[in-house]
Amino acid sequence: MSISTSVPAAANLVDTIAAHDAFRTFGKAIERAGLAATLRGTGPFTVFVPTDAVFSRLPAGELDQLFRPENKQALAALVNYHVIKGRNFVADMRHMQTARTVNGQSAPISLTDQIVMIDGAKLTWPDINASNGVIHGIDKVNLPTAA
Repeated sequence: MSISTSVPAAANLVDTIAAHDAFRTFGKAIERAGLAATLRGTGPFTVFVPTDAVFSRLPAGELDQLFRPENKQALAALVNYHVIKGRNFVADMRHMQTARTVNGQSAPISLTDQIVMIDGAKLTWPDINASNGVIHGIDKVNLPTAA
């Protein structure tokens, strides 16, 4: 995948995600979870964004269920499980074993054959810079454990 050159380098995380066609579902999830203001804030944050193709592989109806207003808290937990504090590029994560997600849970980080993975999701579209953090496209929707 290539990064769109139409995305200004100074765009915040939410606007950068919205500018990429492959990240529309996660962008909607950020908005519906009520987290857009936070992710437009100063940060910095690292966001692991499942692509739309990955979301399409969820069991039928699961995404629609999460997007219902009464499930806003569960959707926020899912989005926050894809966010860690700090600006972490691939080079930084190669030395990490876990990352504390914004939802409070730890996600394991591993390096196999020079491929960085977080909670089993491979970074397939790494190091997309934003004004208040960095985005990594991933090949799996990571699910937080139930509280």
